[in-house]
Amino acid sequence: MRFSPGDLSIELPTLPAGNVDHALVESQQAYMTWSQTSLDQRIDHLRQARHQLESHQEELASGIALEVGKPLTESLAELSAVIAKFELSIQDARSYLTEKTFSDAPHPNRVRHRSRGVAVVIGPFNFPIHLAHGAIVAYLLAGNTVIFKPSPFACNVCQTYGDLMAEVLPEGVFQVVQGGAETGQALVNDPRVRSVCFTGSIASGQAIARACANDITKDVALELGGKNASVVLSDADLDQAAGDIAQAICLTTGQRCNSTSRLIVESSVASELIDRLRVRLQHFVPANPLDPQTTLGPLVSESAKIRYLQAISGSQIDWLTPLGAPEQVQGKRGHYVLPALGTIRPEQISELSLWKDEIFAPVCLVVTASDSEDQPIIDLVNSTAFGLTAGVFTKDLDRFERLSRRFDVGNVYMNLPTTFSPSTLPFGGLKNSGNRHPGGRGFIRFTTDEQVTQIRA
Repeated sequence: MRFSPGDLSIELPTLPAGNVDHALVESQQAYMTWSQTSLDQRIDHLRQARHQLESHQEELASGIALEVGKPLTESLAELSAVIAKFELSIQDARSYLTEKTFSDAPHPNRVRHRSRGVAVVIGPFNFPIHLAHGAIVAYLLAGNTVIFKPSPFACNVCQTYGDLMAEVLPEGVFQVVQGGAETGQALVNDPRVRSVCFTGSIASGQAIARACANDITKDVALELGGKNASVVLSDADLDQAAGDIAQAICLTTGQRCNSTSRLIVESSVASELIDRLRVRLQHFVPANPLDPQTTLGPLVSESAKIRYLQAISGSQIDWLTPLGAPEQVQGKRGHYVLPALGTIRPEQISELSLWKDEIFAPVCLVVTASDSEDQPIIDLVNSTAFGLTAGVFTKDLDRFERLSRRFDVGNVYMNLPTTFSPSTLPFGGLKNSGNRHPGGRGFIRFTTDEQVTQIRA
């Protein structure tokens, strides 16, 4: 039995696990035809799918807000990104999938891209449609068929999305298979699956990598989270920094892989920055996610709330904001929590798991660094096993470039929140944040195999 995280009086339908073998048989059969269609034909089908989703944006956004607790304004923004992803992916496909020749080769030649077969996309709950959708569209444009296993937390809204997509695609080309970890593992392990794209936890990503280790022909793309740092230098615009950092802590109630959960501030501006940040955090008030005015929805589950409560229970941290999980919000019981901001000393870092481990909640730790010293900041940013995003607030472009080159992360921003990740650019993580297969722009590169022909007349 499942309930809406924003209102525990609302029971949500549960969907049974899908038939993995049946889906794979249908997907393989559909691949024989779909892979032989032209890119222009596949584009036509996907533009029809775009029109389908465009006409159901509000329904899908409301479904996300109800099922996972994401505020309606954020859910609508997710659907806007989903719609935009079609044309961005089509541009990528036209550019990357076009056959190429090399004039300096010894014989007439051609480099072409061949689809692989059945692709499996396993999606997260926090962007239940958007993060899976980017891979889905790329795989389909490249001539692969796709099986989508959504997060059980978002099974209903993802089923609606899948039904809308499948209505305008040939039978078997795109399917949704519901289920939990067991279903995902069955799909990943099956030799008929030629590509896997997964977004989620390190533990699950490692399990997928192990499952595919004996099949070196199967491509695996992993996006596994982050423990992202924002750095505020002494010359920064502190108002801008405070606003952007508060947003990056609280968007999606901290349940984003690129949320800011660590803050490194040069000592001369630390007190002033923290004061401004505390004021900005007061704007994020827990409220009903279906209300268009809501800025902070609930966490997705009871276990997520428990993880938050455990994180804020540490006596070693000087907490600067009100903490806790309100029993009721606007008369509704849900998994609501308050943003948490705390300070620690640099010497505590090695012993505090909260500095190193992702907890997926609006919790951020602050540590100060000496002014004008690069190496301590670099060491602090790189002091976790993750490497997804980092931000630097400064007016000094040269110093930003000097620092960013040495940050072990896939995405670095100057005077922007760590959550700023436009679909128009690649997005991927280093270290335990993933295996360098970017989401965002360019995922099409991981959807095909390259074949080179040479002709001696």
